[in-house]
Amino acid sequence: MIPDVPFADGRSPAGAPTVADAVPTAREESDDGSVRPCRPGELALPAAEMRRAGHHAVDLVVDRLRTVADGAPHAVADPATLAALLDEPLPEQGGDLTELLSRLARDVLPLGIRFDHPRCFAFVPTTGNYPAVLADLLSTAHLSVPGAWLVGSGPTRIELTAVDWLKELLGLPAHWAGLFVSGGSVANLTALAAARDHRLDGDLTGARLYCSTQTHPSVARAAHLLGLGRDQLVALEPDTGQRLDPRSLAARLDADRADGLRPFAVIATVGTTGTGAVDPVTDLARLCRRHGLWLHVDGAHGAAVALSDRGREVREALGHADSLTFDPHKWLFQPYETGCVLVRDAELLRSTFRMARHHLDTGYLAPAEARKGEVNLDDLGPQQSRGLRALKVWLSLRTFGAAAFRRAVDHGLRLSDHAAARITAHADLDLVTPPGVGILTFRCRPRGNAAGPAAADRLQQRVSDAVRATGQALVLTTRVGGRTVLRMCTINPATTTADIDATLDLVVRAAREQRELG
Repeated sequence: MIPDVPFADGRSPAGAPTVADAVPTAREESDDGSVRPCRPGELALPAAEMRRAGHHAVDLVVDRLRTVADGAPHAVADPATLAALLDEPLPEQGGDLTELLSRLARDVLPLGIRFDHPRCFAFVPTTGNYPAVLADLLSTAHLSVPGAWLVGSGPTRIELTAVDWLKELLGLPAHWAGLFVSGGSVANLTALAAARDHRLDGDLTGARLYCSTQTHPSVARAAHLLGLGRDQLVALEPDTGQRLDPRSLAARLDADRADGLRPFAVIATVGTTGTGAVDPVTDLARLCRRHGLWLHVDGAHGAAVALSDRGREVREALGHADSLTFDPHKWLFQPYETGCVLVRDAELLRSTFRMARHHLDTGYLAPAEARKGEVNLDDLGPQQSRGLRALKVWLSLRTFGAAAFRRAVDHGLRLSDHAAARITAHADLDLVTPPGVGILTFRCRPRGNAAGPAAADRLQQRVSDAVRATGQALVLTTRVGGRTVLRMCTINPATTTADIDATLDLVVRAAREQRELG
């Protein structure tokens, strides 16, 4: 029980109600025999009703996790159907919470991509995990805010520990720092804001930011939000391996400097979302040092390969960056909105985001300023009110151990190797890009290899649509070298080689049927 300590010396004022006196328990009954809410006032339920709904919610979660492979990996309803189901008047009076939870689990939440389905190979799937579900439950109940130390010292310490664990997993030096954010988009924005301030000193005139055309679109959006015009983001064509070419970059840097422009940062990607390509980070870091540029690595997906022995080269390269984006909600198997930004020097984040820099009325927030030994994480990023995203990572690592996550990453790599071998050996399929970091692309061969490029592209799309229509697997398309290809991301630890084989069989069958249809 939390002690009631209203005075600095620990005494309670004479006759003052304690916490226990002020809050009736849910077992107390009113005069008419009804059960009182768990606390006074509105927005409270009796303990018995909360337990009933909570137990039901846990049953729904466990049933969902037990049956994840049942049914199709994708379900969708048309807008009219969903409007009829959910477009209702504002409820003036409340309803039964347990029944509402059942309705959501039955009619609403299943409508979408089931990213944890073992035959969902679309986008970058995630699986989540049960300890992370409970972490969100607890942190939400406690209104945990790891913003200012005064507001949430315990939550802040959890986040600092979880960040340290991520650094160790990725092989980053101990002096690096960072914080959890919603995902790769905000992580990229946060890092590039620090790069802008540190390298440009507030003057965007002639500024240039460099990446490849394979870079995630969140980088272009971040540049826009930071006040850079579209012409100030230089997107270079990749090499034949879909990577940012240091030679092309060096030539462009020399030309831009000769024109009086001001290069300030480069974005390297470890695990492009299209093909899983890994940019040559070490070579790019050497080039950035020569030109005095900030190197940001977008490793939202692929940095996780550093957990594996096969990712030793990536592990060694990451430490050359000035900042790094990493999404635990991808290949670290966390629920969504679990991203992270990590930096070589925390003071560079603090100089951009610290609350004192942006105060308009300093009096209100003065009590929350960090004192000796305290850390205010809202000084390191754009959010002040922050959920305890780190608890998901902390609790799942404490529950399963790091070794389980390393094995799961290795499993995803082995699956992509298996898929590539099956594709290479099949007469009806062509491997377009080899396994990157759990991602590969391939094409179905048109009839007799005689079809033109446009017809071949249409075939890939029709095959993807046909496979999805079976309800047995989900394989979507992307573009490589201007051509439509099929793409698989194989990182689900529940996926087996049998799932890979069955999905490729569906692809081949669909291709043959589509060729027959012309």
